[in-house]
Amino acid sequence: MPVSLDASRLIYDALIASGVSVVSALPETWLVHLIRLADDDPGVTLVRLAKEEEGVGVSMGAHLAGARSAMLMQNHGFFAAINGVISGAMLYRVPLLMLISDRGSFGERDPWQTEGGVMTRHLLDAMRIPTTVLREPAAVARTIDKAMTLAYSALRPVAVLLDRDLMWEDAPA
Repeated sequence: MPVSLDASRLIYDALIASGVSVVSALPETWLVHLIRLADDDPGVTLVRLAKEEEGVGVSMGAHLAGARSAMLMQNHGFFAAINGVISGAMLYRVPLLMLISDRGSFGERDPWQTEGGVMTRHLLDAMRIPTTVLREPAAVARTIDKAMTLAYSALRPVAVLLDRDLMWEDAPA
């Protein structure tokens, strides 16, 4: 599988170091190793979702219970969760760390992903959600820690876009 296990491990370790104990996700190619790592970790609760918007509720509940969480999704999953992000996390000022596989960006091989890639940053900007792109393994721990810090200090959603250069082991086409 071309998805980088090493990058996934770096991301997962950074999530754990930032205090994440609840992870929500739907199956997605770029996130497969992250989901498996969460599933295998007895110190983490993995909530498998039927639709991404449910992850907002899971993260809100985790926050109210005193736990830190992370939502794992791809671009189209973020689109499906927008109602929950706005009417839940934003309205009630709940920290929400979203890790979004940045499908459809430069090097995308699957045509069905390209429209989502064009829209993701525009929607995040329109929603005034602080966003950063994670491309380099050396920046993973610091970036995720800073994203979690901002989510909690601002009490709002924060997005970390997982770039193809980080998530794939082979060179982008």
